[in-house]
Amino acid sequence: MKRDLLSVRDLSPTELHWLLDRSAMLKATKSNAREKRPLMDRTMALLFEKPSLRTRLSFELAMKQLGGETVFLTPGEVGLGVRESVADIARTLEAYVDVIVGRVFVHATLNDLARATMVPVINGLSDMEHPCQVLADLLTLRESLGELRGRTLAYVGDGNNMVSSLLFAAPMVGMNLCIASPDGYEPDVKISESADQRANDAGAWIEVCRDPATAVRSADAIYADTWYSMGQEHEAEVRREVFRPYQVNAELLSSAPSNALTMHCLPAHRGDEITDDVLDSSTCLAFAQAANRLHVQKAVLMWLLAGQIGAID
Repeated sequence: MKRDLLSVRDLSPTELHWLLDRSAMLKATKSNAREKRPLMDRTMALLFEKPSLRTRLSFELAMKQLGGETVFLTPGEVGLGVRESVADIARTLEAYVDVIVGRVFVHATLNDLARATMVPVINGLSDMEHPCQVLADLLTLRESLGELRGRTLAYVGDGNNMVSSLLFAAPMVGMNLCIASPDGYEPDVKISESADQRANDAGAWIEVCRDPATAVRSADAIYADTWYSMGQEHEAEVRREVFRPYQVNAELLSSAPSNALTMHCLPAHRGDEITDDVLDSSTCLAFAQAANRLHVQKAVLMWLLAGQIGAID
């Protein structure tokens, strides 16, 4: 039975921890020896409606270093749901490739792809979630903090797709999560309530508040993300005014523990959600997060294409 990675919810806690462990192992060995290329003769299609630096590069290099090949397909070449239906595109692609990575505007497109094809589909970003990014975030935090259980992550800004993935992931590793968002930009209520219950079961807690200073007060790490994503550029000026009190800057960090780390999934709008001095500081993990995307993508591809957990050595 084929598996997809459209959401963090597609992973069990065991699978999530396996992916983190496998990512760390792959990063430590960095072996490109031919006999250790488990995806030799496998092909991946990158089906992107949105442009990308980190997602495209990390997936392409991950597949290459594991012995496989990649085909990159632009919106103009494919026209998802425009030139032909998503289902027809999915059925066509499965004749040529072994895995599809979709980077789309609307999450429903990924669901349609996954339903119509027998090859695994990976969410490279949608309006609902960004699961591969969150795996890289957890790997980076684990490298910096050690055991994540009992640690506290503060997220300051828009309750967007990154927040949804963090809400699903935090309870799986026993991490506390405090989210500060302005009125009208909170994370999805149903997702927050579900995450809160799962966090309680794991001995952790989830909190959503208005005040960013309150959110960071006991944080081990503070997460910033863009105030306006691709497709929201027309809202940029309005959002800048709404989110200005939520900028991650020196003043906000003065309310946090002195050893708190900062994070950003990039690309960053410097001077909006995060200031230069914070992003360029030695305690900012943003570029470590970006680097870890490569190792996470390798682990995800191996999980989906080279066997079940525990079967890959």
